[in-house]
Amino acid sequence: MSDHQWSALMKGDESYAGSKSFLKMQRTIQQLLGFPYVLPTHQGRAAENVLFSATIKEGDVIPGNAHFDTTKGHIEYRKAVTVDCTIEVPEAQSKEHPFKGNIDINKLEACIAQYGKSKIPMVIHTVTCNTGGGQPVSMQNLKDVAAVCKMHGIPLIFDSARFAENAYFIKVREDGYQDSSIKEIVKEMFSFADGMTMSAKKDAIINIGGFIALKDEKVYQACCTYGIIFEGFITYGGMSGRDMECLAAGLMESTEYDYLHARISQVAYLGDLIRAYGIPIVEPAGGHAIYVDAKAFFPHIPQTEYPAQVLGVALYEEAGVRGVEIGTVLADRDPRFPGKSAHPNWSFCVWPSPAAFIPITTCRSWLGA
Repeated sequence: MSDHQWSALMKGDESYAGSKSFLKMQRTIQQLLGFPYVLPTHQGRAAENVLFSATIKEGDVIPGNAHFDTTKGHIEYRKAVTVDCTIEVPEAQSKEHPFKGNIDINKLEACIAQYGKSKIPMVIHTVTCNTGGGQPVSMQNLKDVAAVCKMHGIPLIFDSARFAENAYFIKVREDGYQDSSIKEIVKEMFSFADGMTMSAKKDAIINIGGFIALKDEKVYQACCTYGIIFEGFITYGGMSGRDMECLAAGLMESTEYDYLHARISQVAYLGDLIRAYGIPIVEPAGGHAIYVDAKAFFPHIPQTEYPAQVLGVALYEEAGVRGVEIGTVLADRDPRFPGKSAHPNWSFCVWPSPAAFIPITTCRSWLGA
């Protein structure tokens, strides 16, 4: 956390109800993101649990762009299903496409036509798309998806753990936004959403916490009931006052260009170093991690033997660098096709320390370079 957040931590108001720290967090979210109703939770997955308890029922269908694993898990726990509507990027364009997290409008409309509005309680747009390689979503795509949702009367919910990163990519990659501030872009992004969930451990840079923010008071009231059952009273939701103070400060700091540019540039730098050794990665680099294409890295290992898990274990054995598999195991089985994974086999490594440089020569030897 920053020095401002450490300072905020010391000012936490731990009142059970009516905490000044909650009111500060609420005002910050209202002003920065534009949602009038705010419900704190202890993590992003807790926000999903509360929101989905109030809105999703058995047999529902939830379209989106490569739902995150906890999102998918909470949906399937309620005997509903997800439909991945992420765009398919042709191989020739795979390295150049700036917004590979976009939802394919034709896929979305086909999903709505197939299942009907009554079966679709929401569309979930993840910004950035973590499961898809940390890839961003364009402002134009947010507008287009919102227009489809509005036409059919379906709420649009943003999974917003890395929303500030997404705003950064819009600024540097999308025409018409180069002169806009990150906060201006953020405000426009969320103008298209009916609600959001957030794991604040990411783009609010705090130790623990999350929240739901909504524009519909009726949905908010329904969520309050489940929030009290699962999380705590509606003015703390499993968070301490000091964490809410830090969250408010973190939201303001993470939406500054200089901070985002410094951190995201480090990720891109790591990607350049890895790619220079011939390691196949998902391009362009995402905002928070480099994703290694494990199937291309280990072409001799069939997907049924989990090449991304093998890569993650080998990386830790060689260098003590922790990565995580985003593929066969994480995605679990597609219930319609037993034995078939719902996602490609990827693995990513983050920027933990200079130790991240250690395994690159090892990776070279694995490739026979």
